[in-house]
Amino acid sequence: MKDKVLEVKNLSVGFLSHGRKVNVIRNVSLDVYRGETLAIVGESGSGKTVFTKTFLGMLDANGYISSGEILFNGENLAPKTKHREWKGIRGKKIATIFQDPMTSLNPLLTIGYQIAEVLKLHHGLTMKEAKEEAVTLLEKVKIPDPRARLDDYPFQYSGGMRQRVVIAIALACRPEILICDEPTTALDVTVQSQILELIKELQKEYKWTTIFITHDLGVVANVADRIAVMYGGQVVEYGTAEDIFYRPQHPYTWALLSSLPQLGTKNEPLTYIKGNPPSFVDEIIGDAFAIRNDYAMRIDHVQDPPMFKVSETHYAKTWLLDPRAPKVEKPIIIQNLRERMKKAAEELKRELGDNYE
Repeated sequence: MKDKVLEVKNLSVGFLSHGRKVNVIRNVSLDVYRGETLAIVGESGSGKTVFTKTFLGMLDANGYISSGEILFNGENLAPKTKHREWKGIRGKKIATIFQDPMTSLNPLLTIGYQIAEVLKLHHGLTMKEAKEEAVTLLEKVKIPDPRARLDDYPFQYSGGMRQRVVIAIALACRPEILICDEPTTALDVTVQSQILELIKELQKEYKWTTIFITHDLGVVANVADRIAVMYGGQVVEYGTAEDIFYRPQHPYTWALLSSLPQLGTKNEPLTYIKGNPPSFVDEIIGDAFAIRNDYAMRIDHVQDPPMFKVSETHYAKTWLLDPRAPKVEKPIIIQNLRERMKKAAEELKRELGDNYE
């Protein structure tokens, strides 16, 4: 494997809420390798964004790291609590793209000024030099006629173009790690594809590491090298994209895959995950997914499973991997998933014709 740019060891994160301590991230360990694309997937409320906010020191005021380490190039980021301690890391070394570009950009400042400010702050350029570099960056993210658009305001750009500007701002920092937090959620399908392709192209050129956060496994199918599945504030399964899509082991991963719209049958209801994610207000006992899990055993309700090793690249946190557990079959909808995905792609191509990308 490549060298590790980020090592998370036994990380736990809590929040103070109405005088109570609420545990949201629960003893998570995860390695991120230089140059890879790691996707972190799970439903809303699974802890994905909170987890990655710790890499930037951006937890809400009532949040805190209760235990564990976050080693970035060997330096432990977990003890850092003051803004000045993060100045050389946030943006410059680890940057982020948020899901709503309209709230990421200041509506009162021009696009050129917002990019130039980042260049001045992190690279010491003059405003004139920074604006020239801003034009180059807008060209990189494929904004048409970038020099003329430099003095436009965010409202004059479409949603997809605003997201390209946010990518340009992240690019201006020359980060080692780029965190993409649901960057395509607010965009239509065609623009989603363009943004994902743009991020891939720029990653190859600038050789950063990408951490991609999403609730949709389908979005990362052709993007991720490795995938970590989060649920209830824990990583419940991780492995290569091949492992997660075609050899999944955790019932929650099965449920996420079964819910892919691409696998739906015309004129039949889509598969969905029944119930709701757990509340962190009350202590979670046993496997957090147990109450929604059709495969749950008695032990799932009383004892949290360990992380079992499936292969050198693949781990899953489920009692079903214990040698004493009964053997169960994966849901029919995700058996032979490779063939099903191929068939779905062919059907989409037939429907879209010349518009298929």
